Amino acid sequence: MSRIAGLGLSALLTVVSLGAEAQSPPNMTALTGLAPVAALPNTPEGRAALDANLKITGDIQTGMFKQPLLMSFPEQQRLALRDSFITDGNATQLADGLGSTLGAAYQAKAQYKDFQTFTNVSQAVADLLGYTNNIAKSDSNAGKYFFANATTNGKKPVSEPANAILSANGGTTDVFGKSYGRPAGSQGADAYGNSRPFQTEPRLIAFRSEDYFGRASHSLDWLRGPNQNLFDSPSYPSGHTTYGYTEALVLAILVPDRYQQMITRAAEYGNDRIVMGAHYAMDVLGGRATALHAVAHLLANDPAYVGQTRKNPAVINEMSHGPDKEIVITDYPAALKAAGADLEAFLKDACGASIATCAATDNGRFKDSKANEALYNTTQTYDLPVVHRETADTKEDVGKLAPEAGHLLTAAFPSITLAEANAILTETQGPGGGFLDNGSGFGVYARLNLYAAAGRAAAIAASRVRTEVIDPPRTERDR
Repeated sequence: MSRIAGLGLSALLTVVSLGAEAQSPPNMTALTGLAPVAALPNTPEGRAALDANLKITGDIQTGMFKQPLLMSFPEQQRLALRDSFITDGNATQLADGLGSTLGAAYQAKAQYKDFQTFTNVSQAVADLLGYTNNIAKSDSNAGKYFFANATTNGKKPVSEPANAILSANGGTTDVFGKSYGRPAGSQGADAYGNSRPFQTEPRLIAFRSEDYFGRASHSLDWLRGPNQNLFDSPSYPSGHTTYGYTEALVLAILVPDRYQQMITRAAEYGNDRIVMGAHYAMDVLGGRATALHAVAHLLANDPAYVGQTRKNPAVINEMSHGPDKEIVITDYPAALKAAGADLEAFLKDACGASIATCAATDNGRFKDSKANEALYNTTQTYDLPVVHRETADTKEDVGKLAPEAGHLLTAAFPSITLAEANAILTETQGPGGGFLDNGSGFGVYARLNLYAAAGRAAAIAASRVRTEVIDPPRTERDR
């Protein structure tokens, strides 16, 4: 099986088309935002963060770092192995975040039969997920070789403007390989740079379980092959995490009653890449910021993000995909509305009650809100030390730095204004000063706490609904 066979179909399409799409304007924005990692060796704070990155990653992978997981560590290992397969055609692997009732209904309809054959709820849902994922993954994929050896594919040099991103802050390539004793091309290292934890950590815990399809498998099958060979696949940022947050966010927005649980599932999915030994904590944080940044710009209908042509599988009779088709979304909120109507109708019919009622019925691992919050919070910074002291002790104004970020809330809770949403994101943001939080608009995405923000937004939206019911607007006749 090929190196990318286990990635999932639309991820495969993104990888195949990367050469033509590399260094697009959105790519350049993302590369600039992710670039602080390249300058970490230049300062004592940066070098301390790199040292902590290796240790924390290793401690999580071996189970020495006791995270507040939603299951036992052996169970988490088994889930991490299943999560190695990306169900980006329909987000079904993530849909357990919708709860035991809605999640079960979704997963019964949207399934993967094998590596490339899958079903979906509707064509509108398929198009929304496919387009969103392709846009976000394009940014993530552009970073892989860029930060490894300043190329687009391992061999072709990046453009001069892209190369200037590295030189602007004295950045270097292959930061992880050089820092962890596995420079590109050396024995046991990635040929291109940024070797992964299973190549650099002094100790790796390997384990057996079943893969996504229920077949006997081994964690090394998804690191060294044959299911997925990551040996010469640069580590930073995490594409799996980008996918996990991207599509979990879409489902969270489409089913706002499960917003916090879906964000928890995204955090768990990214964390599972560390448990597998496939990614560092910094990779996961980079993938999360990339996803949130891309989705926010799509929701804002940013011209640089909408109107792109992407390949997407066509759904036949809402049951299986047919030949790939070209899809162009020019009005993202409209596409979101169409997909939302389809999904709401499907879920109402499947659960036999209102979405709110069915969303509240959950006996799965996401039923405890305090446990969800604890897991999400432990992945917020992974306890990596402060690199940028200038942002560490301040509340960064999201409305000024990244005004489009508020759409991550208003799309799910439309009674809240964009200004209110950005104020909520500002007040609830997580700890600052992380390796990406350098005061830039992209950097602020690295510290957004969507779990806390969604809780605040949902409470405000609910209070407004109650007010309208108790004190409805007066009509002319009332006056």
